[in-house]
Amino acid sequence: MDLKKLGSFGRKQDENEMAGDEEKTIIQRNQKGIKDLIAPGGIDATNTNHIEIIASKRKYARSFVVATIPRMCTFPEFLRGMYTFGDVNTSVFITPISENTSQTALNRTINELESERIVALDRGDINRERILAQKRAEAEQLRDQIAAGFNKMYDSSIVCTLFAYSMEELDKLTELLSAEMSKTLIGIKPAWAMQDEAFRTNLPFGENKLSKKHSFDRNSMSTVFPFFTSEIGHENGIPIGFNVQTGLPVLFDNFNSSLTNYNMVIFGKSGAGKGVTIKTLTARSAVLMGIESLALDAEGEYGVVAESLGGINVTISPSSNTIINLFDLEPEIVKDEITGKERTVLNVENKVEDVTQALLTMARGSTRSQEVNELTKQIISEAVAEEYERLGITNNVDSLYVEDGQKRVINKDFLGRQKKLMPTIGSWYKRMERKAAENTNPDYRFHYSYLIKVMKQYIREYNGQMAYFDGQSTFELLDHVTFINLDISQLEERFARPLAQQILLSWIWEKYVKKNSEDKTKASKKRVLIDEAWMLLPYPEAVDFLNTMARRARKRNVSLAVMSQKFQDFYEKPEVQAVLTSSDTKLFLAQDKSEIQYIREVFKLSEGEAEFLITCNRGEGLLKVGNDSAIIAIQPTKKEFEFIETNMNKIAENKRR
Repeated sequence: MDLKKLGSFGRKQDENEMAGDEEKTIIQRNQKGIKDLIAPGGIDATNTNHIEIIASKRKYARSFVVATIPRMCTFPEFLRGMYTFGDVNTSVFITPISENTSQTALNRTINELESERIVALDRGDINRERILAQKRAEAEQLRDQIAAGFNKMYDSSIVCTLFAYSMEELDKLTELLSAEMSKTLIGIKPAWAMQDEAFRTNLPFGENKLSKKHSFDRNSMSTVFPFFTSEIGHENGIPIGFNVQTGLPVLFDNFNSSLTNYNMVIFGKSGAGKGVTIKTLTARSAVLMGIESLALDAEGEYGVVAESLGGINVTISPSSNTIINLFDLEPEIVKDEITGKERTVLNVENKVEDVTQALLTMARGSTRSQEVNELTKQIISEAVAEEYERLGITNNVDSLYVEDGQKRVINKDFLGRQKKLMPTIGSWYKRMERKAAENTNPDYRFHYSYLIKVMKQYIREYNGQMAYFDGQSTFELLDHVTFINLDISQLEERFARPLAQQILLSWIWEKYVKKNSEDKTKASKKRVLIDEAWMLLPYPEAVDFLNTMARRARKRNVSLAVMSQKFQDFYEKPEVQAVLTSSDTKLFLAQDKSEIQYIREVFKLSEGEAEFLITCNRGEGLLKVGNDSAIIAIQPTKKEFEFIETNMNKIAENKRR
């Protein structure tokens, strides 16, 4: 063979192999690995106390290390605040320590503690000597447990990364996270000048690039795991459903002493089972716990419940003869915080404000007119106060009753005395007409004219189309009635129904809530149900009263239950946040995809919880009581479905049967 040709062939073969290797290298270079799939668009790690993630929308991140931990910790509270805080990634690195190493370290610690104890004893420092002796005994106990194989030591690093879309928000969340962790005596510190290393430590590569470690034994190490099933509920209560994860019944006591307040909110899309849930809760709590309930029924759903429980149905409509007087005023029994004794008081100033707020909503009307301002409110308020003054009603309880010489005082609550007839919207309107005629102030002229024109539709004398609240009340709320239903479903939905909700809330507070004693041993357990609460939100005065009622209900041993299918409306109105923060119990049923992002943000739901609420079946939901939560299924009995069913087709089918 020609050696020259062979050399040429060899060179060509080498060139072909090199070309093949180069082609292979190009293909490999274009293949995406795991890092390419999860890496963000770009990261700026030039800052000492945060990094910037540059993608479609700039995001800021700050990583922390757990610097100090408590001497003792409990499951699952140790890192719960960090796991559930919000947009936070948390990594826990656990490294077992060999028995020889841990025994040597513990023996050294025991000797050091004994030396310090002897020095403290020689100095006469009894307190320090006692503390050191206790620590030495604990170290010896741990050493003996490890030697016997009952325990083990671990080194652990805990790192978390907090995300936000602005530096201001990141700084604010940093303070909130530090405060939250300090509740369990955990101290966190930003990884100063090591943000790059800390951020990479928190990526899913399992590489710890930080050296900050803490020592745990087997028992304390178990407290860092977030995998637990919450057995939510109370020892005594009514069965409201089953825990889907454990299959155990969930007992719920709306008035349990462990709750900071007795209010509850229920959110769910149409058809998710809100009506069935609250009716089941109401019926069972009435039978098993004697809880009295009053429903503000916007859709006409609770009439059957009232009949089934032996309650009362009241219908308010343009054609009904029922009148609810906005001006009704009742004395209330309050408990002196110093002496603990009860006394009867009459607060006219608060009532004037409540009536004024309702009349303002009426004056604004369905168009929510901008013509109504503080000057309008002042004119309305002055006339309302003068109406009570006309009857001689002051803060003296006696002024509420007729002086007829036939007084029969049965007890300190003035039971048996005849009450004066209250002012009405009609009498207030007459006063406004007189004041408008006498007015000489040009600044007031427009407001008087506006009120005289707009408020005429609420006056019975002029056959106003919305005059069903003008006149003396024809109905009195009775004590110890299992269920009272105020049905406003026949009113016009756009404005008349929300207005009725506000007026009735004020009236319910006066006639139903205030009658309950502040002394919990004497007070009845009462619940006020507000269905379709989203209707109230466009009206500022109604929202203000709802917030006030949510804050004050607990003092009167009353639970305010708010139900709505439009959580976004609550999210977009910061003024109504008091209703959410004053509700210790929250139940989320099936949610629409457009709503879930707002619920997740406000209530710090995990991704799994949010996904469940989008896909869950009717009657399933997430129950949060305080810091505990569980997935539950509400399952009414066949007998209960006869009066709690809300599906019109099934109701018709039941009637046919």
